[in-house]
Amino acid sequence: MKIKIMSILTVAMILLSGCTQETQNSLSRSIQNWTGTNGVLDIYAGNTLVKRFIKIDKLSTATGTNDSKSRPYRYGYGYDDKNLNLIVDNNEKKVYFEFSDYSTSYIFYENNSK
Repeated sequence: MKIKIMSILTVAMILLSGCTQETQNSLSRSIQNWTGTNGVLDIYAGNTLVKRFIKIDKLSTATGTNDSKSRPYRYGYGYDDKNLNLIVDNNEKKVYFEFSDYSTSYIFYENNSK
């Protein structure tokens, strides 16, 4: 069993070494999406944090229905952290959100605190 897993990992590493950095990053995000992420999205107005979404699995880039080209906004699902405390409180619900790549100052990161 161990030999089989090691063989699969070796083949995967060989295949990945021939991929572009962009392809490798895409594959890495796919694997991370399978395992889940405790993502946080902070939205800023100037230097002020004005909105936070927590427990986000992933952010997706919108694509056109007919042409499959990327659109200038991202979207996802997360909890609206109304009091910005990084904890899902009773009055905070899971919501769908969108934001523009062009005009939104944001930081997306993994929350590694408990």
